[in-house]
Order: sequence, then structure tokens, then C-alpha cells
Amino acid sequence: MSLKNLSKHTVLKAGTLLDPFNKRTYKADLWIKDGFIESIGEFNAPKSAEIIDCKGKIITHGFCDLHVHFREPGREDKETLDTGSLSAMAGGFTRVCVMPNTNPPLDSPEMINFIKEKAEKCPIHIHPIGAVTKDQNGKDITEMALMFKQGAVAFSDDGLPIQDGAVMRIALEYSTLVGVPVINHAEDECLRSEGLMHEGIISTHLGLPGNPDLAESAMVHRDLELADFTGAKLHVPHVSSAKAVQHIQKMKRKNNNITSEVTPHHLFFNDQALRSYDTNLKVAPPIRTESDREALVKAVKDGTIDCIATDHAPHTLEDKETTFDCASFGMIGLESAFGVVNKVLVQESGMELIDLISLLTVNPRKIMGFDSDLFSEGAMAEITVIDPDCDWTFDKDHIHSKSGNSPFIGKNLKGTVELTISTNSIYKSQIIK
Repeated sequence: MSLKNLSKHTVLKAGTLLDPFNKRTYKADLWIKDGFIESIGEFNAPKSAEIIDCKGKIITHGFCDLHVHFREPGREDKETLDTGSLSAMAGGFTRVCVMPNTNPPLDSPEMINFIKEKAEKCPIHIHPIGAVTKDQNGKDITEMALMFKQGAVAFSDDGLPIQDGAVMRIALEYSTLVGVPVINHAEDECLRSEGLMHEGIISTHLGLPGNPDLAESAMVHRDLELADFTGAKLHVPHVSSAKAVQHIQKMKRKNNNITSEVTPHHLFFNDQALRSYDTNLKVAPPIRTESDREALVKAVKDGTIDCIATDHAPHTLEDKETTFDCASFGMIGLESAFGVVNKVLVQESGMELIDLISLLTVNPRKIMGFDSDLFSEGAMAEITVIDPDCDWTFDKDHIHSKSGNSPFIGKNLKGTVELTISTNSIYKSQIIK
């Protein structure tokens, strides 16, 4: 991996600019001065400028991930803000939102400030999501307004679903005071029970306890109704089932405050893949059937699902190299994300590249209220250069996370991240095609 400070003057030359904000694709050079966009098109850059040949490549906005776990504080053996940042840049991500299920959790203004201050030294933009309840206990609401003032961009007890509908209602009502989304891990714990994978024919064949799609869709339906009742912003994370898609689609016809995301792994795999007992495929919510996967692809294409988020969840070797029932839930996903979704959505499903890029850039930024017009002169450079036509095989050498729990190792993907520019730093890929 090559990560270094950006030159005072850098010119991205002869590439094709794909601007998802203004919905434009055009050939142009781009000049970056001191980490900010100086000019696009025709200009006279200094002779000392570093020239980066982008011929045949796409220059676009830096990707934004609304759902990552960087494990700091408390489990720095799995990931830190620094190593997570490197993983993000390798995947083309210049901005991420970190979930609060750390140890201790991000459930106070002081903890939000801790992340904000430590993130200032990282090569990407890191935004903390605050916990909804104290110690994520599902009962006592946190000081949401004070956490917002310190920099919390949303609120979630991710990993621990808010089971009490009254608590969820209060959280949604409080969130309207600061105008940011509430994100609830949508699983009814009673219906999920001890489920290890999707409940169906495959779980029966494998002899593994099942987690039915109803566990997700029932909670999604409840949260949608509560959001509609309170007028709050609700963001539904990692949608995995056709039933949940139907509920979201119905509510979005009358409510503009509802948004949702899907992960690359739910778009790529179906529960047949778990026949290998690969614990890296043990995730929450689980990988579901092929018909569910197809429903997710359709929901992305028709706009029911607003963006792609990785749910990057690093775990140690000990957490994953064990029996399926004992293994932790979750997989890493930043480095492989573009190659996965470009293959599934563009190559296999006929989506236009600019629409895919919007799912990774403009749409997630809009949900969180971040600036989306990244190609305006004077903007801080958040740029990703991609080769959408490159075929490659993901392997361990492409992983920069502290953890290696990826089921994509050995998978053939489509489209590489060539370089990423963020906070006056530049990452250059060393992927061997």
C-alpha cells in the first residue's frame, strides 16, 4: 500500500470526470492545490506540479460509508481509527460514520468528542454516531442534544436492537429536535432467537438454527410506523429481506424522511454459500435466499434502497476460526466494496455506472447532511479514481484492516480503486491485475 502526503500541486490528467452531484460525465483535467480543488478543465498549473496520468480511468467523488465499525476504544486488537482509515482509503472511501458499539460505547458527549479529536489525525473524515441509550441498555435515552453538539451525526444502538417500542418512540421524538436520523438494527430478538443463519431449506440441511426474515421485517415495520407517527428521520440499516423491502417501499410513497441501505455482501451472496460453513458469512442480519438477494438488487435499482454501506465489522482470528455456533457475527468489507457492487449491479444487472457511484457518494452524504458538491472549485479534495472495467481477484494482500474476516477472498471482482485523495493525503493502489 502506498499512502503519502499530497504534493502542493497535483494534476489528475486525461481522465473522465464522473460528477454524480451534477449528473455529468466529461473529459477534463483536475488541479489540486494544498489539498483543495483549484481548477477543473483548462488551467496553467505550475511546472513543479505532480502529474498523475488518469487516461482510461474515471475520476469521481470520494466514497462515503454510513456504517462501519472501527472498534476504538476498547477493541484495538480488531481495528483502530488509523487502520480503519487505511482500509477505507484502499476501498475508495474518504468519509465514514463509525458505529457506537465500542467499549465503552459512544454514549456521552465526552465519548463523541474523543472520537472527533482522535479522528483529526486520520487521513479520512470520520464522523461518530452516538448511542441511543446509555450503555446501549435499550432503556435510558442518552443526552442526544449534547452529543449532537459535540459532533454526533446520527443515533443508533447498532448490534443491539431497541426492543422496547416506547423507548424507540422517545428516541425518534428527541431526534427531531436536532434533525438527524435514528438507525435501529432491525431484528426482533424474540423471533430471531438463537438463529445463526437465514431460516429456510439450507439451514435445515445444515442443521443450524434459523433466523427468519420475519424477525427483520416485523421490526422494520414497527420502526417505519413509529417514524411516521413522530415525523422523525429513520434510516434502516443493512436491509436483507424482500419483506423488509416491501415495507420500506410502501412507507416511502408517503414519507420522505425514510432512507435505507444495503451491504455489498447481501447483494453478492445467498444462503447457498453457507453450505461451506464459512464463518465469515455469519452476519447479522443473515445472508438470505436468492429471491431475497434479487429483491435487494431490484430495490437498489428502483430507488427503494438509497445507498450502499459496508457494515465493515472486523474480528480477530479467534473470533472467526471456530465452530459456526461460537463464531462472532460480521465481516470486513471496505477494500472489496467497489469491486463487489460494480460486478453485481453494473456488470450483471445493467445499472449505469453513474447511478452506482451515486449510491456510494451523493446519496449517503445527503442522508447525513454532508456537502455533496465535491467538484466545485475551492472544495476540499475528496476524490476516488477507479477503473470500472478491470477484472481482479480479491486476496489477503488487498486487506489493510487489522482483521482478515472476509468471505470475498478468492472471489473474482469487477472494477478497482486506483487511487484515493483525502485530507491532503493520497493512496495509490498496488493491486496486481
